[in-house]
Amino acid sequence: MRENKTNSNRNKSHHPGDSHPWQRVTASAHGWGHRDGREAQTLGLAGAQTTQLLVEPPWRPAVLWDRVTLTCQGSGTAGATTWYKDGQRWGQQGRDRLIVTEGGTYTCDRPGTGHSPTVTVLHDEGDWLVLQVPARALLEGDTVTLRCRSWQNKPLTDVYFCHDGKKLEGLHDGTELSLSSLRLHHSGRYLCGGRVVSHWRESEQVTVTVHELFSVPVLEGPPTPTEGSPLTLSCLSTSSPLRPQAPLLHVFYRDRQVVGGPQGSPQLLVPAVGVSHSGNYGCEVHSQGGAVRKSSTRLRVTVHRVPPSGVSLSAQPPRGQVALGDSPVLNCSVTMGTGPLSFSWHREGLGALLGTGPRLELRHIQDNDSGQYRCRVSDRDSMAESDPMNVTVLVPVANATITPSPPSHQVHAGDNVTLHCSVQVGSVPVTFTWLHNRLEVARGPLLELSDIEVGHLGTYQCVATNQLGQDGHRVFRALSPELALEVTPGSPWVTEVAVNVGRTLLFLLLLLAVIGGCHWWHHRAARKLQDRHHPDPPLSPQDAPMEEGAVLNTHIRGTKWAEGPPRMSPSPAPPQDPQVTNTELSGPHEGQWDPCDCDDVL
Repeated sequence: MRENKTNSNRNKSHHPGDSHPWQRVTASAHGWGHRDGREAQTLGLAGAQTTQLLVEPPWRPAVLWDRVTLTCQGSGTAGATTWYKDGQRWGQQGRDRLIVTEGGTYTCDRPGTGHSPTVTVLHDEGDWLVLQVPARALLEGDTVTLRCRSWQNKPLTDVYFCHDGKKLEGLHDGTELSLSSLRLHHSGRYLCGGRVVSHWRESEQVTVTVHELFSVPVLEGPPTPTEGSPLTLSCLSTSSPLRPQAPLLHVFYRDRQVVGGPQGSPQLLVPAVGVSHSGNYGCEVHSQGGAVRKSSTRLRVTVHRVPPSGVSLSAQPPRGQVALGDSPVLNCSVTMGTGPLSFSWHREGLGALLGTGPRLELRHIQDNDSGQYRCRVSDRDSMAESDPMNVTVLVPVANATITPSPPSHQVHAGDNVTLHCSVQVGSVPVTFTWLHNRLEVARGPLLELSDIEVGHLGTYQCVATNQLGQDGHRVFRALSPELALEVTPGSPWVTEVAVNVGRTLLFLLLLLAVIGGCHWWHHRAARKLQDRHHPDPPLSPQDAPMEEGAVLNTHIRGTKWAEGPPRMSPSPAPPQDPQVTNTELSGPHEGQWDPCDCDDVL
């Protein structure tokens, strides 16, 4: 591209035909650089300086034949501007505007704000071609036009543009190159070339810098929130100081699906997250109109469940006390825990699952349904269990009966009778109440009637009772059938006669026993005398004599007649009061008492 640009092109001359280049001035460090000993303009951070130097027309490098005007702006004191050309104070002081009449490098100074960036104005005598760019900071998304101009606007044809040594095809129209929606990759060194007065010429390179409109966003937030807690994700991006008020929009994604935006706020708020909110999150920031878009890296968010805890049971009716045939309901509740939660019901000693869900209904409960019930809650990751609830099934009392002792409904006056009340079924404790002729007379399972008299006759019933709970909110009763007790008046004389006859028979039996004993004693004495001359074999145990020192207790009772017996045939005189005779049987050699002396006994 530069084959027609020879060293003769760089010789100074006042006529283009002599290939005499424009005179140049040395650039300062503000926005200018050097390459191969030749300078190239750099579009720097003009907006970042406190004091600014504006160029009109707004092109850099400026050329003197365009009638350049410089304006010094800043936050310093107005009307106190100091101008500098090529590093030296220049022109009238105090004015904010300066019309340039000579080529060179210009800066301005405002009290309290410092020096402005440097602006270069080319002499009226210069290179054949110059590439101009807008005199402003270039940011992403902007549209920029680069102009290729010939000296003194000489005829220029067959213009081309190059970027970093590569020729750009089809992007320009005549002497201008338009770059729309700038990106960072548009930064670099540009030059232009063309035919000027039938000679191929090429401009110096110009460095174009495209600044970020905003930085690449970073998505921040808690990676492991707890289910039910709020979640805030922040899409953080910094706007360029060259254009800090540029409006930006934010879009949030989860697994490549939009979940928030576009919105001006850089935050995504989820009031209460669930497991379904887990996923890969990302955010995108774009300029208004969408010319510039930048995306963050992905952030993995995993929502953790709150493990179940505080599992408790309640029952209806309360405290798990129910009666046979009822249908109690048990309820399981959880203080903490996030779903989905599963419930299961169990009974101690029973391996089978009773049910699922937070509610268990025991239909038509039976006595064997008593026991300790538990509820287990699981979220598939962890499990919690309730304390056991004791369900007690009460069997109501039924079939109360009365059993008399002795087992007769007819008793005589003076007898003793005990009535016993029992039930066929009924959970303990069971209480009993006795009714005589339908009036309460006693409590307890036994009713003892001593010394029966006529006043005891009538009907007897017992009431068996049991209840649910100590407060007795449900009471069950069973009433026995009536038992009619008939009292027959007894005969005192007949009774005494029977008693006396019995006593007389007892006395006769004792008398016969004594006589038999005397006979046995004499027989034994004779046998011993015989054994002295002719010993015999030992006696059998049943023939063995009574041992020495044995005591024979003999009770002799007389019969006492009742006063005023009915008149009957004469009878012997009644015996005396009962007597007790303690008799000690001595050995045969002591000779103190002859047992055959039966007259003493009689």
